[in-house]
Amino acid sequence: MPAETHVEQGPIDREFVLNLVRDRLADILETEPSAINEGDSFADDLDADSLALIELVEALEEELGERSVGFRIEDEDLADLKTVRDAIDYVMAKLG
Repeated sequence: MPAETHVEQGPIDREFVLNLVRDRLADILETEPSAINEGDSFADDLDADSLALIELVEALEEELGERSVGFRIEDEDLADLKTVRDAIDYVMAKLG
């Protein structure tokens, strides 16, 4: 069952989060969203440095904060986010 939001924009499901992560990461890394796969490692496959990850976190917090009140990615959790899948799983777990 997808998480319901406080705004009338429909539920946030895994596909929505995947596309959101892809789009924001593509903007940050100046690549095509289609070049980013769920199994990709931020560091090894995408050459994303810690600054790129921080930018991604800020973009996700901004976008999801508008749809899910109080959405935040904790700084201490950043070290655990090594792949695109990790980020999606984390967001889905936070959204409940």
